[in-house]
Amino acid sequence: MANFTHNYLVTKIRIMKINIEASWKRVLEAEFEKEYFKNLINFVKTEYSKYTCFPPGKSIFSAFEHAPFNDVKVVIIGQDPYHGQGQANGLCFSVADGIAIPPSLQNIYKEIKTDLNIDIPGNGNLEHWASQGVLLLNATLTVRAHQAGSHQKRGWEKFTDAVIHEISTKREGVVFLLWGGYAKKKGAKIDNTKHLVLTSGHPSPLSANRGYWFGNSHFSKTNNYLISQKKSPIVW
Repeated sequence: MANFTHNYLVTKIRIMKINIEASWKRVLEAEFEKEYFKNLINFVKTEYSKYTCFPPGKSIFSAFEHAPFNDVKVVIIGQDPYHGQGQANGLCFSVADGIAIPPSLQNIYKEIKTDLNIDIPGNGNLEHWASQGVLLLNATLTVRAHQAGSHQKRGWEKFTDAVIHEISTKREGVVFLLWGGYAKKKGAKIDNTKHLVLTSGHPSPLSANRGYWFGNSHFSKTNNYLISQKKSPIVW
């Protein structure tokens, strides 16, 4: 199984320059040629060949595939993929179908219920958000199984910084949701003169139970802003 994932990942990286969604290809193609990115990919290929890593190779770039550059309306920044078996699906805060909803996502759903009176769903797959233009971007796109942070400081953060920079500079009227100290630092250079930047505590139980998450109304604020920009609101 590990060898299959490795081979799939190698193929995915090899064809990425010509087959990646057209709008992302235009803005990120130069990034793929940089030395740090080549070193990053070599590291990731080695990790997937030797260890169980998440998400599956085919899902590493799912955030980009679901939300093409020109369609991005909202950016949510996470940190690492989930590192438990079967959880990560390439979208931050999201888990694959049939997997128990993690505590942070439970708190996100609770805030949506309070904010917009939307019933809490029975699953944690957020692909329906992504397909509406919500870029669910982890700062680090891969992780070794059961070892949180194991792929940090290998180049992913630099790559995702470049992604955020491209959206900030080349798009207008995007909503950035920065939850917790890490996301706030990650989004510190977003141009808030042409985008809406909303910040709050992290939805994790530790932060939420201290009063830093609930009541932020980010979901209604996001939709109100999108409507003001003549864009369709997100069906959360």
